[in-house]
Amino acid sequence: MATTAMAGQQIEMMGARRETTSRAQSLAERNRTLFEAQKKARRGPTPEVFFTKHIDNSRIVKADDPERRREMRQFTGVMSVLFLLVMVYVWQHFTAIEIGYHVEAQKQQVEQLREENRQLRLSEAQLTDPGRIDRIAKQLGLDAPQPGQVVRSEGGDPNAPVVAQAGAPTVSLQ
Repeated sequence: MATTAMAGQQIEMMGARRETTSRAQSLAERNRTLFEAQKKARRGPTPEVFFTKHIDNSRIVKADDPERRREMRQFTGVMSVLFLLVMVYVWQHFTAIEIGYHVEAQKQQVEQLREENRQLRLSEAQLTDPGRIDRIAKQLGLDAPQPGQVVRSEGGDPNAPVVAQAGAPTVSLQ
């Protein structure tokens, strides 16, 4: 629509010029006047005319470019190697952090076990104190063992059970 209006203005201007000027006008001057008339008719540096054109590219087949394919394969290979290197670095970094946490947890556990061991040794020392054992024995009404009353196992494990044996009573004449 805008194109039709501009063309109509140009034809009208051309007709008016032809009537007023002589036929001897040079071609260059006529072009100059047409160009200036077009400039006046325009709003900006270019005319605002838009046409819609439907293009069907479904039948177009892209030509195979072996050089481009080679470049893309090289690019893909380089990017894959770079990605692999970055992933290995990230994996090592996070593994080192995780191992650091495990080491700290193990150090805390070792310290806890050392403290528990110290407490157990202290408790063992208190429980095996001969004076304490003697006081508890006297409170229970126990006396020191008489000679021959304690039987020790020969040569075996001191914690192994001992079978009791009855022997003939001994008579002493003193």
